[in-house]
Amino acid sequence: MSATGQVMTPLRKPLGLPLFVLASGQLVISLDYNIVYVALPDIGAGLGFSDHDLQWVVSAYVVATGGFLLLGGRAADLLGRRRMFVVAALLYAGSSLVGGLSDSPGVLVAVRAVQGVGGSLLFPATLSLINTLYDEGPARNRALAVWGAAGAGGLCLGSLLGGVLVEAFGWPSVFLVNVPVAGTLAVAGWSLFPEDGPRDRSRHFDVAGALTATGGITLLVFLLVQAPAEGWGTPVALGSALLSAGLLTLFAVVERRSRDPLVPARLFAHRGLLAAMGVTALFSATFSSVPYFLTLYFQTVQGYSPVATGLAFLVPAVVVAVGTQAGERAVSAFGVRRMLVGGMALGAAGAAALGLALTSNGSYPALLPGIVLMGLGQGAAWTGMWITASAGVAPGDQGIASGLASTTLQIGGAVGLAVLIALAGGVGQSASGPGLLDGIRTALFVIAGGIGCGALALLVLRRATRTSGR
Repeated sequence: MSATGQVMTPLRKPLGLPLFVLASGQLVISLDYNIVYVALPDIGAGLGFSDHDLQWVVSAYVVATGGFLLLGGRAADLLGRRRMFVVAALLYAGSSLVGGLSDSPGVLVAVRAVQGVGGSLLFPATLSLINTLYDEGPARNRALAVWGAAGAGGLCLGSLLGGVLVEAFGWPSVFLVNVPVAGTLAVAGWSLFPEDGPRDRSRHFDVAGALTATGGITLLVFLLVQAPAEGWGTPVALGSALLSAGLLTLFAVVERRSRDPLVPARLFAHRGLLAAMGVTALFSATFSSVPYFLTLYFQTVQGYSPVATGLAFLVPAVVVAVGTQAGERAVSAFGVRRMLVGGMALGAAGAAALGLALTSNGSYPALLPGIVLMGLGQGAAWTGMWITASAGVAPGDQGIASGLASTTLQIGGAVGLAVLIALAGGVGQSASGPGLLDGIRTALFVIAGGIGCGALALLVLRRATRTSGR
């Protein structure tokens, strides 16, 4: 037995401490995604950002994360999952320290981009560690449910933590808080996870594929983030679109000729992975866009303070966490596809109920039925789609499989939010007054329809697959 196998064996018995570290890594990724939202006004005033450039404190993280995920996934497979986990955690710690001490807009935007690269390395490393440390089936499903609860809850808790930190210690605290946390994760990961062992020299890193894919996807995400606000016909948007299309076309050519491609063609034979990629894109375009519109509703329509807004997201965070655990149990009882359909149907009903409950003088309790239904569906779907993405994938391809599914997650979110903002009349960019509330409600109804269509598509696909197998 290899050294790696000897170390890995005892980790299959308890889910405990190793899973806690992996879940904490996912929590850091999701918190960093939106912890800076409530700090943006203070950051802008403190560092002298223009209104136009302030958005890049958020966008730099999104663009870098989305662009480097495929590279991060393959690096985990070829260079070692433990190594990439530790490197990513150290990137978070170092860049966060610089961010908290930065005194210029350019430095802070660069820091957010480095944090995004850290996220693109940490996410697939964390997910592929779960998928290789825990056997496929109930043990892995439980681990993914815990990991999913940390990630989904972190997206909601980021606003609360950011509000508390900004009011108590100022905007640098939203960066400095990462330093001890990420540093501890690096030490814990190096101590707890199995050694990666010597690199397999028969497998080569596809440098050309990595460069073209990373450049093409980065420019695509940049376009989807920038163009809705600046215009699709601007020189920057047109140039980004052309360069992205060119690089992604070149990537396809490189992959067909490579001996050891960045994205092996055999992965596209896994129907579960392809389905998961579609679900992650839809999930991010719909479920993950809701906090944006609810934040506008709480702060602009209802006049909540940053801390009150964060507190308003506590209930969704708890319900989503419950949904991830319920989803794991439902997989055992009904199967993952039925659970996904059910979870998405709940989410669609919840989004519609939220849209109906949003009024200019409405109370928070009136939102709770929609929040509960949507949170349960969101948590169940989050767990189910990662179970689907990993099922049947060889251990040596778990990293790139995670990278593929998480790339569609990022791109889906960028596309979905841009489309929703446009359909809702530019809420958060131009709409105000009564038009703002109408736009937010429109977005919720479109989200409900999108999730419902996704559930229907999964149901039809399941029946078609069953019929073709007869």
